[in-house]
Amino acid sequence: MVEAFHHPAGSASPPRQDFAPVGKVLFAMAVDLKALAFDVYQYAYPLVIMDLTMRQATNVPDADTAMLRAPVNQFAHARAYPPAESKEVVRFNFDTLYSFAWLDLRDQPQVLTVPDGGGRYYLVPMLDMWTDVFAVPGTRTTGGRAGSFLITAPGWTGTVPDNLDVIGAPTPIVWIMGRTQTNGPADYDAVHAFQNRFTLTPLSAWGTDYTPPRGLPIDPAVDDITPPQTQVNALTGVELLTRFAELLAVHPPHANDYPILFRMRALGLEPGKPFTPDTATAAIIDEAARDAFADMRRVVGEGRLGTFANGWNWATSLGTYATDYRLRALVAWAGLGANLPADALYPNAIVDADGEPTIGAHDYVLRFEKGQTPAADAFWSLTMYDGDGFQVSNPVDRFVIRDRDPLTYGPDGSLEIYIQHASPGPDRESNWLPAPAGPFQVMLRVYSPRGELLRGEFEIPPIRKSTGG
Repeated sequence: MVEAFHHPAGSASPPRQDFAPVGKVLFAMAVDLKALAFDVYQYAYPLVIMDLTMRQATNVPDADTAMLRAPVNQFAHARAYPPAESKEVVRFNFDTLYSFAWLDLRDQPQVLTVPDGGGRYYLVPMLDMWTDVFAVPGTRTTGGRAGSFLITAPGWTGTVPDNLDVIGAPTPIVWIMGRTQTNGPADYDAVHAFQNRFTLTPLSAWGTDYTPPRGLPIDPAVDDITPPQTQVNALTGVELLTRFAELLAVHPPHANDYPILFRMRALGLEPGKPFTPDTATAAIIDEAARDAFADMRRVVGEGRLGTFANGWNWATSLGTYATDYRLRALVAWAGLGANLPADALYPNAIVDADGEPTIGAHDYVLRFEKGQTPAADAFWSLTMYDGDGFQVSNPVDRFVIRDRDPLTYGPDGSLEIYIQHASPGPDRESNWLPAPAGPFQVMLRVYSPRGELLRGEFEIPPIRKSTGG
């Protein structure tokens, strides 16, 4: 029996060209083109940044030339945490090692095979080109059991081999962002062996001893150096929407996108058609794009993306966005590839209990009372980053405090984490999260958060200035 996992959009995605006529009266109505272009820019932003990310990440001859880059339909694995001086990835995760793959399903489906977790937590989220997570094989959803999944493009029809579960992708290109629990460098060998059992096989080669190709050609027109965020942010509004119009011919909008699809026709923008605005409209679009991006930068910079309590900021509506196009754009810029809240939450703190920015000139304590550590079915951690979101070099080479670490609890069962620049002393060093001398931010990662955290019933304590002792 075939078990199908379908994104809510699924095969119900709206057609790219065959829209029912709505009458000229719609377009004769007064339209605030600048406000409309503002909304459309944020709607379009994630699709464009995903395309640029895919082109850069797959423009390599094989899966070994560059970290986390591989040709389409091949896995690229991160084999170690980055060194302290690395500036390649913002807010790097020190809990798991990644296994990334970009799938192009236009020629044929791909078969994803995952291993049995054997008690090791893992998840394999799949994102469509709109950045929505549509399937997550792994510990939470499939019990960590070994299995093989046939991933198909929209509209695919064909015979499904026995013992394959079908996952219907909403777009013909898909980003797989696998994560495997890793308990520090001593765990690397075991994790590498586990990662090696993630495989991708074209449907036509299923059941054979398939080996992915190597020595593939490189496209010299692709910018392999400039981060995708920098590339997309440098585009004018017209340039971004021109690329967006081209991508709409490949990647179907979601079924609930009809309202904005109808609205954006007032700009001359329709799925499957070239975008050629007149001079006056182009000027309005470019001005609106600047305002729309400034709005995104302001919200992220203020740390107000979702819930804000006790100095912590987090969102419980990531990973799938319905028609909240602003939130989707904010996440695409600030942290492309967010998990579903049921898989992970990411509370972030840049201020202390007094509302003042956290800085290395002060010593801080994060205290969890007995039984009040983050409510997780998998695990939690607290990671230190500098003001720009990079890991912080320190004498003990520690970037993160994990619930699996040999932490020291108080006689009353409480847990205190010492967040400061200098060591708190030998008797407290097991609970020390080293901070830089300047501004910093910390991120609490909670994998498989329990219902009370998702429902907002669990309160994360504030980070307080230390009173010594």
